[in-house]
Amino acid sequence: MTIFSVQSTIFSRASVVLLSSNGFKRFSFASSFSSSAVYSPPLPKMKKRRYPIVSAVDIGGVTISRNDVVRDDDPTNNVPDSIFSKLGMQLHRRDKHPIGILKNAIYNYFDSNYSKKFEKFDDLSPIVTTKQNFDDVLVPADHVSRSLNDTYYVDSQTVLRCHTSAHQAELLRKGHTRFLVTGDVYRRDSIDSTHYPVFHQMEGFCVFSPEDWNESGKDSTLYAAEDLKKCLEGLARHLFGSVEMRWVDTYFPFTNPSFELEIYFKEDWLEVLGCGVTEQVILKQSGLENNVAWAFGLGLERLAMVLFDIPDIRFFWTSDERFTSQFGKGELGVKFKPYSKYPPCYKDISFWISDSFTENNFCEVVRGIAGDLVEELKLIDQFTNKKGMTSHCYRIVFRSMERSLTDEEVNDLQSKVRDEVQKKLNVELR
Repeated sequence: MTIFSVQSTIFSRASVVLLSSNGFKRFSFASSFSSSAVYSPPLPKMKKRRYPIVSAVDIGGVTISRNDVVRDDDPTNNVPDSIFSKLGMQLHRRDKHPIGILKNAIYNYFDSNYSKKFEKFDDLSPIVTTKQNFDDVLVPADHVSRSLNDTYYVDSQTVLRCHTSAHQAELLRKGHTRFLVTGDVYRRDSIDSTHYPVFHQMEGFCVFSPEDWNESGKDSTLYAAEDLKKCLEGLARHLFGSVEMRWVDTYFPFTNPSFELEIYFKEDWLEVLGCGVTEQVILKQSGLENNVAWAFGLGLERLAMVLFDIPDIRFFWTSDERFTSQFGKGELGVKFKPYSKYPPCYKDISFWISDSFTENNFCEVVRGIAGDLVEELKLIDQFTNKKGMTSHCYRIVFRSMERSLTDEEVNDLQSKVRDEVQKKLNVELR
């Protein structure tokens, strides 16, 4: 269930919905599905684009045009060209890419241990309905993840999936009972080395019939939970070798009981995934009320950064041969060898914020101008004056992974950021 996180599944955001991901930031069902929702107005379209405008992408044999996703005439649409350009890249389907290598290693584990009983889906469209993305996995109507500040909306009823769990109900209704779903997922997020607005998740789902647990003599929930833990402990050993593990009880809205699996790796406890026994209402809605099931979710970037020693999530998106040539098909755990590290350029920007200001909107402005040349955006100071006005000061770190940036181009980027922030975010520069 990918509703888990870093940047970013429903079960986690570390590396957002069973388990996550995009990064090392912890994204659990509990933290990502907070009880209070904050509405944020959509970020206005930016006329100046640094990204070449891709006219169409092909996903699973279906052509998706830019006009299907980036709609200037819809006030709820907040998908920029920089995000649309990522739709057809599908890093998880590249056998020589770290994301694809990790996906295939997990596939090999399930094929070897379950006689190919798990069906695999990795080319499902990332454009889904709000019902698929939220309602079908029991995300509350007032949950913050439904906000325009957190999710990319194509229109009021259509989004770019936030987690691979968005396909769960559809697959169950079509009769699939054991499956793995892998795909790119999208979330508006902060900017740092472990967070990116696009990342990859995998979710696993397994349904049992009454005959399965009746023969065992165990309660259905206990039977599913024990099978789940056995499966995932084996997966952890397959990826990380003989490591110490521990199970942590947690809370997710779509599973009960719910667990997180942690391993002791490089002298620290690392959260690998989130999982649990599926809530019966989800099965009932799919016509499986007499069954029991388990689900897990994990973020591929988070695990790949650990297994391959990749220090910055932006590397996954580079076409630089100094990165891509280091990895080969089936070579799990090859350690990334850093090439020349180019110097960072620091620029600060201060402004008085308005009531509508959100940091995610600010990040979208900066990404829209600088793209992957921005390494980090961090709030370094804030205060409120006697008039009740609040000031924020952010430090922007510009750094290319491929070359040294010149003072002229960094100054130009900073100037454009200042102009767009003032125009688009209703703030007053200081």
